[in-house]
Amino acid sequence: MNIQNMMKQAQQMQERLQQQMGEMKVEATAGGGMVTVTVNGHKLLLSLRLDPEVVSKEDVGMLQDLIVAAMNDAHRKVDEALAGQMQGLMGGLGLPGLR
Repeated sequence: MNIQNMMKQAQQMQERLQQQMGEMKVEATAGGGMVTVTVNGHKLLLSLRLDPEVVSKEDVGMLQDLIVAAMNDAHRKVDEALAGQMQGLMGGLGLPGLR
């Protein structure tokens, strides 16, 4: 296989992955659904939903912890999804040991 063709293929795959990351939406929750976040493949927050029961002046710390937990879970899910996509893309290059 020609190195120039491989580089062109790799660039096309990178562009495709960047597009998929922007289109990807991952949802994660914390506190049994009290906090729900949606992020894209670039890990940017798209939405945040709070159950009214979790909003309390007396327990702001718990709400903050739940938001952090939901965000961390969403980021983990994005990492897992991207790892799977990368594995598929790298196998498509036809390089030995990457299938």
